[in-house]
Amino acid sequence: MNNINRKIKVAIAGYGFGKKVHLEAFKDSKEFHVISFFHPNIEKKKEIEEETGLECEVDWNKLINRSDIEAIVIATPPEYRFNYAKEALMQKKHLLLEKPVCLRSREIEELQRIALTKNLSVGVNFEYRAVPLFLQAKQLLEENVLGEIFLIKLDWLMSSRSDPNREWNWYSCSEKGGGVIGAIGTHAFDMLYWFFGEIEDVSGKISTSINKRPLSLDRGFSEVTSEDVCLVNIGIKTTRDKTIPCQVSLSSISKKGRGFSLEIYGSNGSLFLKSENQKDYVHGFSLNLVDNSNKEKSVNAESHYLFDKTWTDGRIAPVKRIHDLWAESINKKRPIIPGLCEGLQSQKTCEAVISSFKNGFTAKTKDIT
Repeated sequence: MNNINRKIKVAIAGYGFGKKVHLEAFKDSKEFHVISFFHPNIEKKKEIEEETGLECEVDWNKLINRSDIEAIVIATPPEYRFNYAKEALMQKKHLLLEKPVCLRSREIEELQRIALTKNLSVGVNFEYRAVPLFLQAKQLLEENVLGEIFLIKLDWLMSSRSDPNREWNWYSCSEKGGGVIGAIGTHAFDMLYWFFGEIEDVSGKISTSINKRPLSLDRGFSEVTSEDVCLVNIGIKTTRDKTIPCQVSLSSISKKGRGFSLEIYGSNGSLFLKSENQKDYVHGFSLNLVDNSNKEKSVNAESHYLFDKTWTDGRIAPVKRIHDLWAESINKKRPIIPGLCEGLQSQKTCEAVISSFKNGFTAKTKDIT
């Protein structure tokens, strides 16, 4: 294992996903050494330090001005990410951002300008790009096994917020970046862009099914302003200058929902990438290919796509793979994919969906500013 002194010194901002996934992935890293957590609530400081054995910084300015920190993972709630990221970049810190990267696409564009000026690596944790069967599906599409793509259908129907007694938090507030679009729509739109090409036009319908949620400590109820259902018709521009029709359904309130299902129909066959696992967003995927004779077969991921190590929590292995890409980007001083360009494409689609719904017409992603 590399000497700790030669590893990239990293801090983690955000204690939920940051502790459960990023910290566990870093523990197995040959490239990074975690030296600090950040949490703005001083009352959490002692708890975090006791649970992790790491120091917890409560002053953001102090954290980003530390010379011993080279890189920061920002896994805070979405509303804080832009300001934290901008301030950290100004202090020459490399970043790995959770998604949605920012609340507005113009904020991502500002981060891009700063990162380019200061020659910093900014990755975005689109971890499905690192999942073996997703990489295998990408390969099959690049090999053109389906011929001309006729139709794409992506359903992501989850039950995570189907309980009306689940407490109100930032996820329930659209102004804080909450809602099913930010939670899984960002991943869905990135997948479509990665697999097929640029999303040109969007026609969306969003709704809020559970309108109020209880506050903690029996303080009554608060209004839910974020969406929990999103239906989208999309036009995807291919390299052959054709438009593929695509239909996307997203939900976080579907009891016994079907989970994730990507169906791709082409002139030479069909491809199905699915998982009904509601408790683990990575484990449980299957990939099936139907050929011209309507024969269906299961497809396994090739050995070079498999993880060297897996964890009970399926998210850790693909996030570690994203960490490795980030380390390579930092060490070789070259851009990372997925990075801010991919984050911007996804965010523009999210904004186009909302714009389309509010204005009652099809929105063009190129018009989002």
